[in-house]
Amino acid sequence: MRPRQNSGPAGPCSRQVIWQYGFRPFYLLASIFACASLLLWVAQLSGLLPAAYLAGPLWHGHEMLFGFTTAVIAGFLLTAVATWTQQPPLRGGPLACLAILWLAGRVLVLTPWSSAAAIANLLFPLAVGATIAVPLMRSRNRRNMLFIGLLALLGALAALLHLSAAGVLDLPTGLGLRAGLDVVLLVMVILAGRVVPMFTNNAIAGAGANRHPLVERAAPLAVAALLVADLLEADGVVVAALAGIAAVVHAARLVLWRPWRTLHAPLVWILHAAYGWIVIHLLLRVMAAAGWIAPSLAIHALTVGAIGGMTIGMMTRTARGHTGRPLQAGTAETAMFLLTQAAAVVRVGGAILLPGGSLVIVQASGLLWSAAFGLYAIAYWPVLTGPRIDGRPG
Repeated sequence: MRPRQNSGPAGPCSRQVIWQYGFRPFYLLASIFACASLLLWVAQLSGLLPAAYLAGPLWHGHEMLFGFTTAVIAGFLLTAVATWTQQPPLRGGPLACLAILWLAGRVLVLTPWSSAAAIANLLFPLAVGATIAVPLMRSRNRRNMLFIGLLALLGALAALLHLSAAGVLDLPTGLGLRAGLDVVLLVMVILAGRVVPMFTNNAIAGAGANRHPLVERAAPLAVAALLVADLLEADGVVVAALAGIAAVVHAARLVLWRPWRTLHAPLVWILHAAYGWIVIHLLLRVMAAAGWIAPSLAIHALTVGAIGGMTIGMMTRTARGHTGRPLQAGTAETAMFLLTQAAAVVRVGGAILLPGGSLVIVQASGLLWSAAFGLYAIAYWPVLTGPRIDGRPG
């Protein structure tokens, strides 16, 4: 394994450093939680643990979306907005309070206090949105104000899920999860369009990753249309048509980025591989809407393959960049990337090839996912809790 550069100039102690930028606490919390919660879910599914307040798959889906994924989005946006706006980042006590609010949401869903759990999981994305709104508005950064609305929508969908589960609203409990996943997909599509071609061309000479204006406009619009259809609980034919159009648009986008030229650059190919799972997810949504396959296959192509790959790729890259480390993947990083992709192949491909072995497939995929994020937590603990190696603030 390539030796890590964890030592550096003298700086603040770990307790202070970790509250200097949003990516530090939230990437660490997200990776630990991703590892632990998947192990808990596998244990619960295997009959080794009792069900939580949100029973079975609902708890698992809720925690992966409103727990793990929202934490990664928070860490990324709290850090990126400071860069985009050249405004001071949220740090110190206020950042710690956000982390405590997120932790409260994770604990409360394991208790009978359903109202408190709903409030905590509603407030966290709203609080993150309010936090990034200040520098965005102060700097008149209109381009990125969309993320404020998307975070507010995530909070509303978390509340919708809890109210549906409690019987307050006569709506399917899965509606909040399904629409929430669409919101996360929209966030990924927007951010990937901005950074993946740039990262590819910066890292690989002659990569030739291109953006086509028409495709770039159509990509988020196609996902937004699918989000609206899911919120309205549209007919399966409508959903299949929208998902099919979106699949074609995003496949074209990925081809323009030339992913086959990234295979020797793990920090880049993981982002392309994750985006490839978006295309697979959309194609599987067409098949699920037509009644040919179980909807869970499309869901897990998105969650395990796309979200898993994109989050660990961005968590690795941004953590290295913002702590002054070279943007290069070593053995540990490559192993993390391969483990997330193996988890997706097992969960989706295994379920298609071996429909009768669902429990073993879920167990195997869950262990691979946990290993990936557990490895991240171990390898990046000193990175996230220690000062920048170049002596700069952050």
